[in-house]
Amino acid sequence: IGPSQEEKTKPTQHSVAELRSRGIQPDIIVCRSDRPMSASVRQKISMFCDVPERGVVTAIDTDNLLAVPLVLHDQELDDYLVELLRLGGPEEPELGEWRDLARRAASPLREVRIGIIGKYVDHADAYLSVVEALRHGGLHHDAKVAIEWISAEEVTPMMADSFFDGIDGVVIPGGFGTRGIDGKISAAMVTRERGIPCLGICLGLQVMVVDIARHLGDMTDAHSTEFDSDTSFPVIDLMDDQRELTDLGGTMRLGTYPARLEAGSLVHELYNSEVVYERHRHRFEVNQRFHGRLRNAGLSLSGFSPDGRLVEFIELSGHPFWVGTQAHPEFQSRPNRPHPLFLGLVGSALEFAKEH
Repeated sequence: IGPSQEEKTKPTQHSVAELRSRGIQPDIIVCRSDRPMSASVRQKISMFCDVPERGVVTAIDTDNLLAVPLVLHDQELDDYLVELLRLGGPEEPELGEWRDLARRAASPLREVRIGIIGKYVDHADAYLSVVEALRHGGLHHDAKVAIEWISAEEVTPMMADSFFDGIDGVVIPGGFGTRGIDGKISAAMVTRERGIPCLGICLGLQVMVVDIARHLGDMTDAHSTEFDSDTSFPVIDLMDDQRELTDLGGTMRLGTYPARLEAGSLVHELYNSEVVYERHRHRFEVNQRFHGRLRNAGLSLSGFSPDGRLVEFIELSGHPFWVGTQAHPEFQSRPNRPHPLFLGLVGSALEFAKEH
């Protein structure tokens, strides 16, 4: 909707004319606006674009994403869609839970600071699913999650501590390539030593394993063969079925796979289930040769593939929340169904903030 009354219908009219030239006649027109649409503007758009007035809807700017469905419901867009598509259904949608979520998002009772350490922090959309999953966890706890972006390339072993002052929790997300890998290992070490709640995702789990091997397992140059093929302790290595592949890309371990959780573990408590299904995207794994040494160093291997070969979850006994998963749980989180791992991380971070 343009700046003046006279201009307001022109962009819409031109867009609809272009659709018609391709044989498409819209039934609904959604107009972006910073304010509610007046009746006269709605009538003009309806008349010039040959769309019923009920089909002319305003998507008003809002700083609360969860309010958008409520804004559209107030204009009866949902009823009109049900009519158009002949879906039938209840006369009035059940929006009580969603209204409560929108209220909590708009007026949270508290705030928690979660650091995301990665090499793409200048392009935050690279971690959008992680950010949204954290916000879903915050909604459940009636808390605003303030994201602190930490560049993995800037974190050095000597200065790592200073990057996590004032941080209540940390996510080490997935990624590829050597750039920033030392910073991620340092982040795993700092969160472990200082009791800061930490969730490692995919590569995040792998750097947590490297930290344990190096600093608690007497394997000084332990690493992943993805980054150091000459390491004496390849605690992270290619999966067996990936060794002969030359055509990379869709050949990695992709899609949904089951995992069996160890009874009594933190992840078992969080999921409240013995078997879980998560989405994956990786070709490296915790090397089976080192499972025993990692356990002796204090690491709990708390979830495996059903055949017992692949480590899917790790955690550290005695730490409030130091959990890694080889999967990508962020993809299964929803505003009204926060993922158990993000729910647990935010809850633990709130406790950490209260104590510190």
